[in-house]
Amino acid sequence: MIDIKLLQHLEGFLTENRIEKFAKVLSQRTKHFTVATEDVYQLHNTSAVMRSCDVFGVQELHIIEEQNSKDIDREIAMGAQKWVDLKRYHSVKDALKNLKSEGYQIVATTPHEKDNVLSEFDITKKSCFFFGRETKGLSQEVIDEADCFLKIPMVGFTESLNISVSAAIILQDVTSKLKASDVNWQLTEDEKIEKRIDWCKKTIKSYEQVIERFYENN
Repeated sequence: MIDIKLLQHLEGFLTENRIEKFAKVLSQRTKHFTVATEDVYQLHNTSAVMRSCDVFGVQELHIIEEQNSKDIDREIAMGAQKWVDLKRYHSVKDALKNLKSEGYQIVATTPHEKDNVLSEFDITKKSCFFFGRETKGLSQEVIDEADCFLKIPMVGFTESLNISVSAAIILQDVTSKLKASDVNWQLTEDEKIEKRIDWCKKTIKSYEQVIERFYENN
């Protein structure tokens, strides 16, 4: 159950500008699209993908760490780790199972004979965009479970892009189209309130003491 009184109490510690900023950002947040990275080796790539999620309003990032497990690089993420929800998995199987249970179609971002060009992607479907390892790409398990394949058209000699660059290009394209559509893409009111409380927690100094005093007096 969401505690509205707690939210009101916590926001009393914030400036009006900060409260307005939270509301403005949350009005553009979505879970209609999400991103998953599979065993990305270079730490700065995952951190940069998280930054792109924040910039383009994608609320959740799923990180699969069967082989590589590292912390987000705070300098590259530029604070995005505070605002984007990070979900970690120790296996591809668990990630796929969870995402499918939440109604996401699995989109493998890799050249494939049945792939879709980015400009033709159907933004109405709830989708998770999978990005693979720097050298090997996505695992066969993700390829086998994918509902569709997506590629960015390229006309030069280079046949691939850096993972973080690919993610930024795809997210910018699909979120722009999504927000111009009739799809119900925004967070629910309860989800927005939950994030307001969470972001207050990550903003207020001595948050634990503030919470403790609140419950002592209520």
